[in-house]
Amino acid sequence: MAIPNPYDKYQQQSVMTASPGELTLMLYNGCIRFIKQAKLAIDEKDIEKAGNSLIRAQDILQELMVTLNPDYEISKNLYALYDYMIQRLIDANITKDKAPLDEVLELITDLRDTWVEVIKINRKETYGG
Repeated sequence: MAIPNPYDKYQQQSVMTASPGELTLMLYNGCIRFIKQAKLAIDEKDIEKAGNSLIRAQDILQELMVTLNPDYEISKNLYALYDYMIQRLIDANITKDKAPLDEVLELITDLRDTWVEVIKINRKETYGG
């Protein structure tokens, strides 16, 4: 029987107790992490690792797409942006060119940073802090 990794247990607990906003933030951070891993793997000529990292980043963007509420106009805009980013990641995976990764990394980082501000505003409104 394997000994449970305390970090894995912490990660699982974090996900289970996170608010929807915090889960979205975790997805953004994961996507950023996988894109950075892919860039490093491309530099190191590790094609398999680059491909795996890019697929994981695409999976996260697809997850973000399915969580959107189509009743809001911004959801339609985000859907199109996520779809564009997925296409750019596919381009990067095929060509092993980092330029599309830089583009997507900038876009997803901007979204993540905006989301952090949304969470802060929500906490102030909720808790009066």
